[in-house]
Amino acid sequence: MGKVLEKALEFQNKYSSTIAWRVKRHAKVVDDYLNPDEEVLYAFCAQKNETFGEIFNTFVIAITSKRILLGHKRLIWGSFLYSITPDLYNDMEIFRGLLWGKVTIDTVKEKVILTNISKNALDEIETNISEYMMEAKKKYRNEKEL
Repeated sequence: MGKVLEKALEFQNKYSSTIAWRVKRHAKVVDDYLNPDEEVLYAFCAQKNETFGEIFNTFVIAITSKRILLGHKRLIWGSFLYSITPDLYNDMEIFRGLLWGKVTIDTVKEKVILTNISKNALDEIETNISEYMMEAKKKYRNEKEL
């Protein structure tokens, strides 16, 4: 079992009301693109949609020691991988609804909207993304000054 799948299943077991399908296949996409020196710090599942009604675009999101990766394996063939590096990250917005929540990650190029997440998981996700990005941005600024 890959490290991404292990952490994603841990998240899914802890927050079972999060809507997620085919987690094993989506996690494999992320695992395939990990660099040899990259460490998986945290992983979770979500739908990459703008609305809560769309429930068939499950992604596995992994925070690594270098970036945030979003992986999705298509049903028949092909896959998608999105990478958010600290230099492209702007900010994040959390919405807590009646049943589920939404996380919007604003980057320089686009807004990544993750929906149908258990509202109880939002604090944990926000903490992990925020702490990672604050540390990574410090390192990035220090390297840029050199």
